[in-house]
Amino acid sequence: MPTNTSVLPSAEEYAALTPTPGTPVWRAFSDARMLATAGYVTLLQVTYPTVGHGVHRYSSFTKDPWGRLLRTLDYVHGTIYGGPELAGEIGRRVRGMHKTIRGTLPDGSRYTAMEPEAFAWVHATLAGGIVEGHRLFAREMSPVEKQAFWTQWLGVGRLIGVRERDLPADWAGFEAYFARVVEEELAWTPGVPEVLDMLRNAATPNVPGLPDSVWRVIRVPLAWQLNLTTIGMLPPTLRERLGLPFSRRDELTFGALAAGARASGPFRFGPFRNFGPHYVRWRRRALERGDVAAGTPAPRADDAAAA
Repeated sequence: MPTNTSVLPSAEEYAALTPTPGTPVWRAFSDARMLATAGYVTLLQVTYPTVGHGVHRYSSFTKDPWGRLLRTLDYVHGTIYGGPELAGEIGRRVRGMHKTIRGTLPDGSRYTAMEPEAFAWVHATLAGGIVEGHRLFAREMSPVEKQAFWTQWLGVGRLIGVRERDLPADWAGFEAYFARVVEEELAWTPGVPEVLDMLRNAATPNVPGLPDSVWRVIRVPLAWQLNLTTIGMLPPTLRERLGLPFSRRDELTFGALAAGARASGPFRFGPFRNFGPHYVRWRRRALERGDVAAGTPAPRADDAAAA
């Protein structure tokens, strides 16, 4: 299948496609509470067969979970808050690193990460996660706000080659598209247990000033919260399809956590209120040297026969 590098915008278009301060995408991603949606979005992505099998075969989820998380955050926040030149560069890197990801699904059909539908779904899940995250953990967007956010997010998608025809033009269309993909296309893949294991059992992150002893204390409650939030956000039909239990007690606890997050709004200051720009300043060197696409993926040795 062709790599379709021509779908990327020209350098002259970067400024028009990159969010600027105060615009809908800039505001929506800047709330640190949206980090709670990361597991939910990732599960939506890896239950899409092309993505899930590609992640299982090529990704570093199991070997370097924190590194992979940082590179994902680099991609999202670097594109939104890093300015047009960096956004365009990240788009080229992300597009390029996916060219070699290909394999065979269990039914014998071939897949490649360059499939337009796969790129579009991953991009769409980020929007869906942010809108749902604001509904649950912050303040629900109005229909007008959702449409403005989605329109701008479609422009951001062009930076990685998501074409206008790959996704619906309006938010109502997105909701119908999302419901259809969840109902008809999402399924268990080997990427699902890897994501859940990452949430529940991650090793100490490489963060200055965070010793193993402190991580051992905070890991269990943090993992519990991330696991509950991730499973609680899933559409019930998908949760059941994946065999992920979610009891009435879990539902009540999840509701209480969400209410607490909403109530915390007035008490957020500094990076908790405006997370994205702070993150980009912290990761500026990594973004400039290309960590967002570091370690061009290679297939796992035990999957080599599937190539």
